[in-house]
Amino acid sequence: MLFLYTPVLSAQNKKMNVDDYEKRKMEFVMKEAGLTQAEAEKYFPLSNELTQKKFELHKRHRDEVQRIKDNSNISDEEYKRMLEDDVEVKLKEAALDKEYASKFEKVLTPEKLYRAQQAERNFIQKEVTNFRSEQGNKNSQKNSRGNNRRR
Repeated sequence: MLFLYTPVLSAQNKKMNVDDYEKRKMEFVMKEAGLTQAEAEKYFPLSNELTQKKFELHKRHRDEVQRIKDNSNISDEEYKRMLEDDVEVKLKEAALDKEYASKFEKVLTPEKLYRAQQAERNFIQKEVTNFRSEQGNKNSQKNSRGNNRRR
């Protein structure tokens, strides 16, 4: 699962944007999956818990990789360890998915669970696309302003 947090200027604004993102995601998933309020109250805490665990797993991995990369003389053994760690992260993520599958099955029907997970993926993909589009527009505007100054 992808983790998208829109960059902003201050920590306070960042929190507001994350809250807005989560609110929009919940509304989208509820609508697309046809979740009732009661179902949503059971589903989203589990989904958020799983997402947080995956985020922490990936963050530890990224931090370790960055630590190794900061050393300009990376040995073959360290490259090998990074490759093995990549596989290990994927296995741990799959184990988390399996662990949470049984938890999700207790709160939603298989159809609604499938629809909710698909809706989350669709929402995240839509957000990534929008973010990239906005970034491209900002870069285009900066470039065109820079070009206007040169003339």
